[in-house]
Amino acid sequence: MPETPPSQEDPAAHPVDPAASASQGGVGPWQGDWPAEPWYDEELLRDGDTRNVVDRYRYWTMEAIVADIDEHRHPFHVAIENWQHDMNIGSIVRTANAFAADTVHIVGRRRWNKRGAMVTDRYQHVEYHADVAGLVAWARDAGLPIIAIDNVPGSVPIETTRLPERCILLFGQEGPGLSSEAIAAADAVLEITQFGSTRSINASAAAAVAMHAWVMQHVSFD
Repeated sequence: MPETPPSQEDPAAHPVDPAASASQGGVGPWQGDWPAEPWYDEELLRDGDTRNVVDRYRYWTMEAIVADIDEHRHPFHVAIENWQHDMNIGSIVRTANAFAADTVHIVGRRRWNKRGAMVTDRYQHVEYHADVAGLVAWARDAGLPIIAIDNVPGSVPIETTRLPERCILLFGQEGPGLSSEAIAAADAVLEITQFGSTRSINASAAAAVAMHAWVMQHVSFD
């Protein structure tokens, strides 16, 4: 973009009434003189912005939002095996966007149910790999260890493990979990400790827990 958007801490980055933007309906047309900065979308300024975006990005173009997130994306990636058209993939993509993951990698089928993503895939880098071997080759070229998340024999509790700052968090399908090929290819296999009767938690919930674990270890909140 030709000009630099206001910083996250700059009050001017939030020209929207927080009370108004809290509703699911978003915000109406811009009140007053339109801003001249290039990251604003004239159609949104005129018609209002009903998208599910934080106040900082109200009225911004999609391209400007992606470019701004690119300035502070975190160095972890998310990979998901997609052999059964798992409906959890959309939710995992949405969580990856919320935590500013670098890229989401879909392994297997290119088609996936985007409903759960709630349009966040437009703001999230997504790449495709035909199989696990393709993902592994990409990861090796990028110098990224693959950290599989599954409660299989030999897995180590994620709560007691230091996650690499640069890595790929790999998740499997709802039900069967990760394939044997993915487990064998991983540099480490971690599990989320559970205390109840169920054998496993929902795949999208597990992904959210793992991503948050990375954030708690590597993001400063000072």
